[in-house]
Amino acid sequence: MPNLAASVSWMFQEAALPDRFAPAAEVGFRAVEIQAPYSEPAALLAARAQAAGLAVVLINTPVALAAVPGEHSAFRDGMETALEYASALSCRQIHCLAGRTDHPDAEATFVENLRWAADRAAALGARVMIEPLNTTDNPGYFLTGSAQAGRIIEQVDRANLRMQYDCYHMQIMEGNLAGTIRKQIDHIGHFQISGVPGRYEPDDGQEINYRYILSLIDELRFDGWVGCEYRPRGGTRDGLGWARPYDIGTVPESRVQT
Repeated sequence: MPNLAASVSWMFQEAALPDRFAPAAEVGFRAVEIQAPYSEPAALLAARAQAAGLAVVLINTPVALAAVPGEHSAFRDGMETALEYASALSCRQIHCLAGRTDHPDAEATFVENLRWAADRAAALGARVMIEPLNTTDNPGYFLTGSAQAGRIIEQVDRANLRMQYDCYHMQIMEGNLAGTIRKQIDHIGHFQISGVPGRYEPDDGQEINYRYILSLIDELRFDGWVGCEYRPRGGTRDGLGWARPYDIGTVPESRVQT
C-alpha cells in the first residue's frame, strides 16, 4: 500500500497553516509535506506536527534559483534557511527548485549548486530532491523532463540526491507515466500526485489512472512517500473518496469527537 502524505500547503486550506496538521491526522495521514513553511516559525510547525503524530517528509527551498547563473549566493542563503527548517521539523527531504532560466551555463550551475547542497544536507542525514515541472504552469523553468533530471543526478554523483517525480507535471510534459516510472525508479525518491487536468483530486474522470499508477509503485517496491499535492475542488475531507482504499478519508470511531 502506498505511503500517502498530505500537502498541507495545498490541502486543508479551510484552516490556517499551523491548524492543518490535526485534521490531516484525523483522516488517517501519517505524514505531511509543507512546500512553503516559511510564513510560520519552524518551532510552531514542528510542535503542531508532533502533537498530531505526523512526520514532515518534504519541504521546498524558499528560493527557485538553483540553476540560475549568477545567483549562487542567494541560492545558498535560501538553502541554509531550508536546512534550519528541516532540522527543526526533523524533515529529511528538501526540494531544491531549479528556477527559470535559458542561460547556456544553467546545467553546469545546477550541478555545482546541487553538489554543494547535497553535501550540506548530508550533515543532517537529509536528501536533496529535484523536480521536473511542466512549462504550461511554469514557463521558462529549467528542469522539465525526467530524462534530464536523471542525467543531472548522475552528473552530480551524490548518494543523497534523488528525483521528485510529480505525475501531474510529467503527464503534461511526457505521458507514458508507467514506462517512465519503471525506467527512472532507481533515481526517484519521492512521488507526488494530482489530477490532470486542473490539479484537483487524483480520482476517476481524469487522464491518469491512479489506481494503476499507485499499484505500479507498490509493485516496484518503492518504500518512500507519495505526496498528495492537489487543489481540492471543495472541502478537503469531502474529496477524499479516492483515498479510502488506502485507509485515508474515513475517521475511525476512536477519533470522533463527542
